[in-house]
Amino acid sequence: MKGGAPGLLSAEVRQYFIRRALLVIPTVLGVTLLITLLLQILQGDIADQIFAESATFNQELTKEKIKDDLGINDKVLGSRFLGIFKQWGEWVGGVAHGDFGEYFRSRKSVGGELQNRIPVTLELSGLALFFSLVIALPIGVISAIRQDTLVDHTARSFSIFMLALPSFWLGTLYFVIVGHWRDWGLPQSVGDWLLPPSQYKDFWEDPEANIRQMWAPAAILGFALAGSVMRLTRSQMLEVLRQDYVRTAWSKGLRERTVVIRHAIKNAFIPVFSLIGVQIAILVSGSVVLERIFGLPGLGLMLIEAVSQREYVAVQGVLLVVAILVVLTNFVVDMVYSLLDPRIRYA
Repeated sequence: MKGGAPGLLSAEVRQYFIRRALLVIPTVLGVTLLITLLLQILQGDIADQIFAESATFNQELTKEKIKDDLGINDKVLGSRFLGIFKQWGEWVGGVAHGDFGEYFRSRKSVGGELQNRIPVTLELSGLALFFSLVIALPIGVISAIRQDTLVDHTARSFSIFMLALPSFWLGTLYFVIVGHWRDWGLPQSVGDWLLPPSQYKDFWEDPEANIRQMWAPAAILGFALAGSVMRLTRSQMLEVLRQDYVRTAWSKGLRERTVVIRHAIKNAFIPVFSLIGVQIAILVSGSVVLERIFGLPGLGLMLIEAVSQREYVAVQGVLLVVAILVVLTNFVVDMVYSLLDPRIRYA
């Protein structure tokens, strides 16, 4: 297309998409190998622990049999080095066919457990991202427009405050405060919304109970993320407002609302959008502790339980899913970013 932006199906766009897509596969494979290497260091210890726990009531169980089940028996594999790559290949091959392995003690399917946990974490992360954008974008824009005023100084201080407070501390503080809601003289209906239900309910099973349980951790996690988004929004808005085309719009006598919405915001938000890819990793890692605090059966709680029980097959599965979510999210962000800003395709 001459004289305009290239079409969505142009050869240039397709080549860029293909290059980015081809990078996803080796990245995920590299992550799986790294996970296997790190967990191999620990799995010898779990064989000793399981043997110590089980030998008293199962005389036929031996360390060799346990290592066979875990796939870390050096006598069978020939060497530890070859064993690592053999186990990695078998694990990746199983995952490619939908088999994530089993819990060693309960023999539950790790894949089935992941299938139940992933929607919870995705819902929490999605709501947290929504809260962070709702808080950060308007404040960042207003702070830039009212630069060096009381509003700007207050907003900047607020962003530092948000960055300084860890989400797990806010989650703990939340329960400390709302635990005394009866002392405030609030009605029972308000207290029901402040304190989440003890039993998790799926949205399709009980929408009200699900929202009651999700809104507080999502708001806390979103609050913790809003600081970085707000600061980036402010800096990008200030940069755009200094551009010649914006000054030209001012000189034409256009209203502030028109200049900001039609000319400044759409260009200032492009770099902010790229931050979403980074935030996904922060969201997932931040949800680990919050899921524990609020009793949400997501990937974070599954990871904590698997680590505490030394179920490293489950740990592998959770880490792989998190890695895939982060890689795919960054891939999608790159694709959309390249469409919003065609210059990125020449980088």
